[in-house]
Amino acid sequence: MDQLVQAIVLGIVQGLTEFLPVSSSGHLIVVPAILGWRDPFIDSLAFSVMLHIATLLALLVYFRADWLRLIPAGVASIRDRSIAGDPDRRLAWLLVVATIPAVIAGVLLNDAIETVFRDWRLVAITLLIGAAILYLADRLGSHARRVDSVSFPLAFGIGAAQALALVPGISRSGISISAGLFAGLDRESAARFSFLMATPITAGAGLWELRKLVAGEAGVDIPLLPLAAGMLAALIAGLLAIAATLRYLRTRGVGVFVAYRIALAALVFVAWLGLWDR
Repeated sequence: MDQLVQAIVLGIVQGLTEFLPVSSSGHLIVVPAILGWRDPFIDSLAFSVMLHIATLLALLVYFRADWLRLIPAGVASIRDRSIAGDPDRRLAWLLVVATIPAVIAGVLLNDAIETVFRDWRLVAITLLIGAAILYLADRLGSHARRVDSVSFPLAFGIGAAQALALVPGISRSGISISAGLFAGLDRESAARFSFLMATPITAGAGLWELRKLVAGEAGVDIPLLPLAAGMLAALIAGLLAIAATLRYLRTRGVGVFVAYRIALAALVFVAWLGLWDR
């Protein structure tokens, strides 16, 4: 299949799955493997991260009103050396605290993330693990708390859970939503905190990978048209997915996502065993 079409397909896949608890990074590994795509650029970590930058833009656009409050509030809290009972200042620092574990894990596990953890067969196992965690979190959580009730230790705990999503198939949104549900947040609040928390860590990872691209260290040739088309597709699909996910979780549980993860894992196992002729 033409590289441009592959890039657009994966951009749509990334945009739709980044904000659903089904693992976008897992999809970016599994989809090319199952469809038999062998293009080095399409299968590269560089392309994956650039698609994540596109969904970062979707986050910034969708939550622009929040960030236009949170960033000045965070700066003001540093200037005044006080949160001063301001909920925006408090939330800004909660997001900082939640980001710390993923930054540490990313630095320590960078080499493993780029090699061992990108095995598409491993994704089948991590999809099932993530499905079990999400199911238990939804069943056991009280669904009684909102974002404004998140404490600093709880934010750090959710951030530590987010760090596990560096392993493809676990799902950043899935594991952080699960952590929020275990802590008693309602489904929409867990998703909203997860999405806000994703912004700084995705930005950091994207800037790091962009530095490698600019320095010519990506390890693959970067075709600009497929890259731009894939990113645009991811941006549009991401905006649609954010709105749909938040709306869905206001009134429904996560059972459909658990079932989807199990079905995708089964498909990967079938391909793994060579039972599906691609």
